[in-house]
Amino acid sequence: MNAFMILFLLLLPLIFGVMFFVMRPTKEEKSVQQRLGMIERSLTGQVDEDTDILKQEALSEIPWLNELLHLIPVSGSLQRLMNQADSHWTVAKFILCSLLLAVGGFWVASLRVSVLALAALLGVAAGGIPYVYLTYKRSARMHKFEELLPEAIDLMSRGLKAGHAVNSAIEMVSQETPEPVGTEFRRIFEEQNFGLPMREALINMAKRVPLEDVQFLVTAMLVQRETGGNLAEILDKTTYVIRERFRLRGQLRIYTAQGRLTGWILSALPFFLFAVLDFLNPDYEGILLQDPTGQKLLCAGVGLMAIGWFAIRKVIDIKV
Repeated sequence: MNAFMILFLLLLPLIFGVMFFVMRPTKEEKSVQQRLGMIERSLTGQVDEDTDILKQEALSEIPWLNELLHLIPVSGSLQRLMNQADSHWTVAKFILCSLLLAVGGFWVASLRVSVLALAALLGVAAGGIPYVYLTYKRSARMHKFEELLPEAIDLMSRGLKAGHAVNSAIEMVSQETPEPVGTEFRRIFEEQNFGLPMREALINMAKRVPLEDVQFLVTAMLVQRETGGNLAEILDKTTYVIRERFRLRGQLRIYTAQGRLTGWILSALPFFLFAVLDFLNPDYEGILLQDPTGQKLLCAGVGLMAIGWFAIRKVIDIKV
């Protein structure tokens, strides 16, 4: 691969990045465009029919890029991932960051590895770092939500027993419960204030928080609204089920701790030893990077390690 092509691939995302920051509208321009749009809809009589009570999330600060991203199906999944991770990124920034890391990783790998396919694979791995980071943030946020949810349901149940309405109990939970539970219940309360039915507000929370415990809570509340009954008692039983599932999952994590630790050690040890040997004696591992047979063996080893890692994950992933 010649130096001109490498330089072009490296500068391409930088050019797009500069265009992104230069062409994005200012706050004043966005405010003017929003007001003009409201006036236009009011003059054409479309306010009551076409205006959505939910906020339309922008995928980019650049209007034409925002419209383009709305046409791509994967943009919705990326936006949902960032919402679940409580990230302030836009889809455009996520894609730009991934492209920069992918091209940078490919360029660095091409300087060390002569095989184009292997360098491209390393570039793709570098481009996936933002996705891995957001997935980790989402997992941490969901775990914290899972820990705080029983206390929030108990608070809501006590509010109902004290004579509060369902809306007031939800508002109380949003004010008294720490993040991220308080944020999600606050969104339910705000959506109801804007006129969204309780059923739709609860379903929206279930989509934002893809946890089985949240599914239990939403299902219990929806069934109670359809069939009637004592909601406080239903919430108490739901809390008991959630706490029991949380306790069983804790016990399973203890029983599978050795398997998980073994999987991480076996996965990280080859890469660690490879880096140490490459630092101490670069010529010792040169045959794996320069010789075609060594490169095939290296790719096969990485593939077999990936298969083994997924097999260990499958064994220790016990559903409760």
